[in-house]
Amino acid sequence: MSVTVDGDKSGSVPDRVRQILRGPRPERVPALVGTACTLIGLIDIAAGVFPRFRASRMHAVAEVLPGTLGPLSAALSLSAGVLLLLLAHGLKRNKRRAWRAAVVLLPLGAVAQFVWRHSVTGAVLSLVLLTLLVRHRDQFAALPDPRSRWRALANFVLMGAGSLTLGLVIVSAHPRRIVGSPSLADRLEHVLYGLFGIEGPVGYTGGVDWTVGYSLGALGMLTALTTIYFAFRPEHPAARLTEDDETKLRALLHKHGARDSLGHFALRRDKGVVFSPSGKAAVCYRVVSGVMLASGDPIGDVEAWPGAIERFMDEAKAHSWTPAVMGCSETGGQVWTRETGLDALELGDEAIVDVSDFSLSGRAMRNVRQMVKRIERNGYTTKVRRVADLSDGELARIHRAAEDWRGTDTERGFSMALGRIGDPGDGDAVIATAHKDDPENADSPYGDLKAIIHFVPWGTDGISLELMRRDRSADPGMNELLIVAALQNAPRLGIERVSLNFAMFRAALARGEKIGAGPVLRVWRGLLVFLSRWFQIESLYKFNAKFQPRWEPRFVVYRKSRDLPRIGFAAMQAEGFVTLSLPRPLTRRTRTTTPRPCAHIVPSQAEHEVRAA
Repeated sequence: MSVTVDGDKSGSVPDRVRQILRGPRPERVPALVGTACTLIGLIDIAAGVFPRFRASRMHAVAEVLPGTLGPLSAALSLSAGVLLLLLAHGLKRNKRRAWRAAVVLLPLGAVAQFVWRHSVTGAVLSLVLLTLLVRHRDQFAALPDPRSRWRALANFVLMGAGSLTLGLVIVSAHPRRIVGSPSLADRLEHVLYGLFGIEGPVGYTGGVDWTVGYSLGALGMLTALTTIYFAFRPEHPAARLTEDDETKLRALLHKHGARDSLGHFALRRDKGVVFSPSGKAAVCYRVVSGVMLASGDPIGDVEAWPGAIERFMDEAKAHSWTPAVMGCSETGGQVWTRETGLDALELGDEAIVDVSDFSLSGRAMRNVRQMVKRIERNGYTTKVRRVADLSDGELARIHRAAEDWRGTDTERGFSMALGRIGDPGDGDAVIATAHKDDPENADSPYGDLKAIIHFVPWGTDGISLELMRRDRSADPGMNELLIVAALQNAPRLGIERVSLNFAMFRAALARGEKIGAGPVLRVWRGLLVFLSRWFQIESLYKFNAKFQPRWEPRFVVYRKSRDLPRIGFAAMQAEGFVTLSLPRPLTRRTRTTTPRPCAHIVPSQAEHEVRAA
């Protein structure tokens, strides 16, 4: 006997019955256990906070779950609920440490159920869940994430805020037992004292003060213990590019670097790397908020890419990280999706200018031509040179200017930024500089330097834009001036192609403004234009389009659609838009702004130039 749905056999009834009796499939156990911990934690918190909930019919369910224990049920239920919520995410991600904590807590919960409440059902449920965890212990093998001491500070802030909020709810959850009418300040003071185990100014009748005191003390203890744990736990170092790794990557780039314009950015030293078994290919990555974030295409021989991708996926699985790739090419996206079963989504387009086709003549280049001529008439000159040809003194001035002219405290960029200028290993990089004699600033530490554009090598005959920096006092149009100078001097340096900025959602902007565009596309373009008020989306596309480039699509590779928000947030962290670094108080900024949606970027001043043009 078989069951057929829409013409397809879904299996025999006995087989399906046996599958149900065997329980959930092993790969689904972590998600099931994590979800159960979340639900039980919320019930336990509600049982510990709200007296009416403990007396309701739902309490009949809650009192057989781990955490509601005897006379101290309110405080213990609250503590168990918070701990289960903290463990739930780790269990869903197959974390070994979360499994160990649950295996230790469940027997204690079973004993407490039997000793304090004489609840056989509660003890049995704890042991059943423990049996499930032990039986599927091989599913919880993920290694810890790289952590820093910021984790302890973040835990203290979040747990402290949560404890204060829950504490106010606990103090106010017994209105009929409160003595007098304490103000909000009195209740907050009572919470603060209670977190340290000290009796506060709010009084209760009927023994409620013991329940409130134990609950507040439990919250304070949890905040302290979890903060101490994160502060003194062994720190797992984040991935870093070693000298040996960098040497191997440079050898691969020497042979295959001409294939991808983003290849040289793999040499960022805050990335980790995994090599294929043959050593002929590699994938560079950084782990951010549990996302294993690669950028660009794999480095090396295309035929060896599958081996490097497999190592990447194995590393992600070992730590239960979410795999993702930002900014890969169409070929890279095809290989990633074929080898891993991941999905790809077009993220935007890269602007590439072929030097042989570039010219300032013609109506299409009129705006750029006029801007460049105007700036040259104002006395600006340009120089385009390899980094290896610069003197140590001039390179030091350029490096200092690039640091001082940066508009943010944090160096931004990840997928399309190198994060350094003038490294001895980057002698083939190209720097275009703008100069002007300024008698009013004769003592400037930068001399006559007014703007910088830095390009990294793209094989032997190409360069890829890495950053733009300019002095605030310089005239508008510095970016157009230096890009044109780099393109005009490219033949002298043996350069045939130049990769400019990466324009997100370029296709939607271009198609949406054409005649005949559908209503959905017009609405999507309108949303992008609206968001361009805060993010350089439309302006960056229009700036790139000035140079009449050809557009190469770039893709984001992801596992599931629900992972996209998490991947997007991790990418923002990697690019430097979200950071845990403390702001410098009362520091006067002397740098120009350089906000970037990704590393190939036009500074904010350029946005004004784009709009003005």
